[in-house]
Amino acid sequence: MKKFFAEFKKFITRGNIVDMAVGVIVGSSFTAIVNGLSNNILKPLINWMLAAIFGADSLSEIYTMLKPAYDEEGVLDLAESIYIDWGAFINAVINFFLIALVLFVIVKIVNKFREGQKEFAGNLANDKIAKADRKEMRKLGIKRSDTEAVAAYYAEKARKAEEAKKEAEEKARLERLANPTTEDLLKEIRDLLRK
Repeated sequence: MKKFFAEFKKFITRGNIVDMAVGVIVGSSFTAIVNGLSNNILKPLINWMLAAIFGADSLSEIYTMLKPAYDEEGVLDLAESIYIDWGAFINAVINFFLIALVLFVIVKIVNKFREGQKEFAGNLANDKIAKADRKEMRKLGIKRSDTEAVAAYYAEKARKAEEAKKEAEEKARLERLANPTTEDLLKEIRDLLRK
């Protein structure tokens, strides 16, 4: 039994489960907001337009009777009747489009925020220029805000570093030829004997 509860605890405290629970709670709250917007603001406007177009007072009165049922006084009993409820369908379509619209706006805002974060991180990376490089760029008249000039500066710096490395390797090779080690002399003797 302890093993069962330990596994259950591990399952519940996993990050994915907690994230999913938060998503469900926020989603249900979000649904309440969308339903409030739909029921209290948009549907009255739609009902007003439908009353002007169809003559019905609200979406709840838009239906097509397939088999009407009447009570003892001759009043239509919707609970016992069979009908197509066009109003409920229109309500569902309105709610769908509202939720899709609000989600689109939220995703757009989140994406804009992420782009801003990436740009901010990029700016921070650009601000981490070494002090010596900043002094050199200042001497050359390069501003840090001019990204192309900064990139060209670093490309030139890398090219110069590569040239210096090649020069150092060539200098070391020439120095070794001028002052051969015992190993170099032995290799030279071996090569001469092979010929």
